[in-house]
Amino acid sequence: MIAILQRKTGATIAEIAEATGWQQHTVRGAFAGALKKKLGLTIVSEKVDGRGRVYKIW
Repeated sequence: MIAILQRKTGATIAEIAEATGWQQHTVRGAFAGALKKKLGLTIVSEKVDGRGRVYKIW
């Protein structure tokens, strides 16, 4: 999941869910728990026309 968030274009929740086989609420939980709290990573999001909300590791 970290690799997909490191892409220059980022990834949507749906793209991450499809790549991992997880449900969307599980992806959001992983953002909050594992990536933000445990690893201390900063996740940023932006609204992109045609894709919706895109998330990236900053």
